Amino acid sequence: MTKKIIDTMALHKEAFVLDSHCDTPLSLMLARDFSKLNKEGHFDYPRMKKGGVDASFFAIYTSNSLTPDEATMRALRLIAAAKDSIEANEDKVRQAYSVREARELKAKGLGAIIFGMENGSPIQKDLSLLRLFYRMGIRYMTLTHAGDNEICDSCSSKVKRWHGVSTFGQEVIKEMNRIGMLVDVSHISDESFYDVLKYSVAPVVATHSCCRALCNHPRNMTDQMIKDLAAAGGVIQINFYPCFLDEEFGKIYGPYDDAFDAAETELKKNPTGRREKRAYNDSVKAILDLNRPSYKKVVDHIDHVVNLVDVDHVGLGSDFDGIAAGPKGLEDISKMPVITQELVDRGYSEADIKKILGENFLRVMNRVEEIAYTF
Repeated sequence: MTKKIIDTMALHKEAFVLDSHCDTPLSLMLARDFSKLNKEGHFDYPRMKKGGVDASFFAIYTSNSLTPDEATMRALRLIAAAKDSIEANEDKVRQAYSVREARELKAKGLGAIIFGMENGSPIQKDLSLLRLFYRMGIRYMTLTHAGDNEICDSCSSKVKRWHGVSTFGQEVIKEMNRIGMLVDVSHISDESFYDVLKYSVAPVVATHSCCRALCNHPRNMTDQMIKDLAAAGGVIQINFYPCFLDEEFGKIYGPYDDAFDAAETELKKNPTGRREKRAYNDSVKAILDLNRPSYKKVVDHIDHVVNLVDVDHVGLGSDFDGIAAGPKGLEDISKMPVITQELVDRGYSEADIKKILGENFLRVMNRVEEIAYTF
């Protein structure tokens, strides 16, 4: 029997391609114009189109170093800037608030931008703020980031404040279930993860994480966590950050990442400064010149999840614009078709490739919407 030859680009175009985590709103602070092709960063609307990406989740990120009031104001400013950018480019993209709206935009040839919140600190200890952010379009919330907050512990904190999810965090999860907001377990501690599974009646997502069995990093998920996530109907979206993909690369990367972070901080203070731009570009070039892991490592992590559970519980969450550089061959969002090609080359069926590229995440998002209607 002759093996079917798959037209990769036709498949990629037909599939609903979704990236569940882009830190692109941060780039608005660097005075970038998303309407045109940029040399810097990983995302703009032309590159989104070129990469055949139908929906991108813009992460509204706030640092754990901010006070609660500062975090709330930062989140509001990022949302306002993202909405302004979308409205200025309505011939290219629109904001989507549901799975149905995202699919309708694809049918019209437009990209869908959906908002997620990375770190629950902006809601402070006020569920009315959670509901307000939902009305603004936030459709998932990463419970915390690089430190503990009022909701739960972070995988990055050395001394755990709650040893899991706090009492207030339990209320937050219940309210997220009620209003139809996805609970994102990326960045949270292992104890917090299991508390989330205990308290959430809806499936949960890891919007930008990898497999700890392939790269031993606390930001990645253990095999048992992935099994339990899948058993609860959830999905892990594989992160493109080279240090989460390849443990050996992570051992040499530290000083380069520190230099990039310092340069980015200075550029945010003065986005039009020539010296700051040069230092930023030099720090990125130094990372690009490293022997970074290939984009095939992303598919290695996908393979691992598929072999561990099945193909219904894995997808793509790049972390673009939140990382200095992606893997080799996957430098920005325009290169997303290389993932489709690699999946074809490894023998995945068209139906399974469509699940990985976006349908799995959409299924979970749709299920969370359905459960909200039962409250």
